[in-house]
Amino acid sequence: MKSGFVSIVGRPNVGKSTLLNTLVGEKIAITSDKPQTTRNLIQGIYNDIDTQIVFVDTPGIHKPINKLGNKMNAQSYYSMDDVDVILLVMDASSSFGTGDKFVFEKLSYTLKPVILVLNKIDKLTNDELLLKITEYKDMYDFADIVPISALKKDNVNRLINVIKKYLTDNVKYFMDNEITSASDEFRICEAVRESILNLTNDEIPYSVTCVINNIEKKPDIINVYVDIIVDRDNLKKIIIGKKGVKLKEIGIKARGEIEKILGKQVYLELYVKTLKKWRDKEKYLTDLGFNE
Repeated sequence: MKSGFVSIVGRPNVGKSTLLNTLVGEKIAITSDKPQTTRNLIQGIYNDIDTQIVFVDTPGIHKPINKLGNKMNAQSYYSMDDVDVILLVMDASSSFGTGDKFVFEKLSYTLKPVILVLNKIDKLTNDELLLKITEYKDMYDFADIVPISALKKDNVNRLINVIKKYLTDNVKYFMDNEITSASDEFRICEAVRESILNLTNDEIPYSVTCVINNIEKKPDIINVYVDIIVDRDNLKKIIIGKKGVKLKEIGIKARGEIEKILGKQVYLELYVKTLKKWRDKEKYLTDLGFNE
């Protein structure tokens, strides 16, 4: 029996959450095409006949512009201290940029084995991939380099086998049927936020968060009430939409995901509230569950 904790790090929008979902075999972390979709540490649990790996999906490491960004980065840095292996996920189809340099600088302080995961290789030719691997070999002393496509599940089994080489624990931390340590309440809020991310314009996602107002469990249905928090009144109007059409659309999409999470029929009610400058006020961040 081998076991251990593995942190998945990298700059925003390189496919970390997609990789977590692929590794675990079920949707644990929300995904979208917008950077900084993940804001909290999310644990996904991989089990096979002789191994248990606890993967920790982290917020994308970036140069913060508010206190929320600082807390997101702090979570990512903390996750690297308390694991056995670090997966650095990079978009193989993108050029090395300032965001990547920023991540490499942070990795220079760790003594943990770092496996470079070159994601989105389905967008490259074999020759382009070989050049990319050669380029990164000279930048950092990686324990291993594994090219994958998380979306198409290419080479993911090889990544699992490479990770196993660096696991030293023999303790089973979770039951075999557990796939995440995240609470249902957290996953419900994330389902609503994902719906907002995918159904609104670029300005909205960075200014919105969600909190559970109430959950009523009945024999044949679960009533779920969620507050959507924005930092400006004009964003509130955008989310609600004309005659409430946009909010209804968000609710329909989110309800389908929540029913998968809870395994039961769900009645979902959404409320949109304004909390000005919540991303920069310590009290609001703490109350909303953003802790370093």
